Amino acid sequence: MREPVPDDVVEDILARLPVKSLTRFRYVSKSCNSIVTDTTFIKKHLKLNLNQSESSISANTHSGYLLYTTEDKDGSSSSKELCTVVRNKDRTWTQFSRFEIPSFFDKYMIFAFCNGLFCLASCEKELCHIIYLWNPSIRMCKKLGATRFNRKYNERAAFGFAYDSLNNDFKILRVVCHAMFNESEAEAEIYTLSSDSWRKVVISMQSLRGCEVTEPKLGTIFGVWGPFTFYNGALHAFAHTIGYSFILSFDISDESFHEIMMPRNHYDSDATNFTKLAEYKGLPADFVFALDDGNKPFGRNLCNIWVMEKYGVAKSWTRKFVIPMEWVWAGNFFGCTNNGELLIKNATGLVSIDPESQNQNILDIEDANWVAFSTNSMESLVLLDGGSFITQNVYTEREREEEEEKKNSNVCSMDDLGGASGSGGGLDSGSSGDCHSRAT
Repeated sequence: MREPVPDDVVEDILARLPVKSLTRFRYVSKSCNSIVTDTTFIKKHLKLNLNQSESSISANTHSGYLLYTTEDKDGSSSSKELCTVVRNKDRTWTQFSRFEIPSFFDKYMIFAFCNGLFCLASCEKELCHIIYLWNPSIRMCKKLGATRFNRKYNERAAFGFAYDSLNNDFKILRVVCHAMFNESEAEAEIYTLSSDSWRKVVISMQSLRGCEVTEPKLGTIFGVWGPFTFYNGALHAFAHTIGYSFILSFDISDESFHEIMMPRNHYDSDATNFTKLAEYKGLPADFVFALDDGNKPFGRNLCNIWVMEKYGVAKSWTRKFVIPMEWVWAGNFFGCTNNGELLIKNATGLVSIDPESQNQNILDIEDANWVAFSTNSMESLVLLDGGSFITQNVYTEREREEEEEKKNSNVCSMDDLGGASGSGGGLDSGSSGDCHSRAT
């Protein structure tokens, strides 16, 4: 007697398949499509992928992933690509994936990514309220319309994006402030993917400290410099009042804002080129790039690395390293690898610098204009239940090869059926056209 496999068993099997196979399973039958595009199933698949990714990190099978976008050489937006390479133990790189960046992202830039999802925003005044979530592995995106604040002067928006593991949700933080002239408080919006909605909150020194602020120098927060960086369950960015600078943190789970004090006398305002927050070996760090060579413009830099050895404790800030290096523009410092090497683009190209030995390693990567490092690289089905399909061809290199093979062959591969085992059995067999196999 042939009995159908229980639904929960089928879903458990499917949840362990890669994204590419699952997207093909959608076209096997209506029931398969219903399972794969179900919000609960997508969350389950994401959790399993996260657990697998953490196991891979624990096994120490590689040294992390480098993500970068290529520059547009010929002026055609269709030539832009998002690439991921994996760092091998011998310090070489192996290509992991490559996606074409859709042409309608031409005026947008990636400011954060998380668990296979990328968040993009624009610096242009007319587009600064439009944000995109993009999942290249399933070729889908979601357009988000934030509030257009009615400000007399140009507004500056700082963005943060992270995954809330406690609530199994993706969140975007958008902070807008330009209070130098109109004395209004910084305004913030929080977007949650599960509710597909924004909500407003006001940030002030009084709300951060939980009491009335009497120090005149604190005043109003007029600047928050993004993008936010994520570590220890919170997003972080520099914030400024007229006479005070600090780190603004946002707890991604309870959605509360906090103030973290900067190290005292950590930079000279006259000699400082720029400062940037980044994670250094799992700890928050402030990278201060100061002028060298007697403050000569465009001369050499001194990179001062301040590390907060105990999170949230101002007294634990310690200056770990001072590294002399070539001049670096603010947009050409991309943070650190998991072993603490700085990722910088200088006159030589994209390089990594070991702060302890101060050795520079030239990375064999050309034409990169956005760079990020991640300990894991995973694909997900997020947005499959509510995003818009991107019709532009964004195939990976491997998919291009497969398409060429199909053109030259009349044989239908098993991958075309999402891993099905043929007409004699498997998850798509049976005359009912459902997603359940039969057992004898």
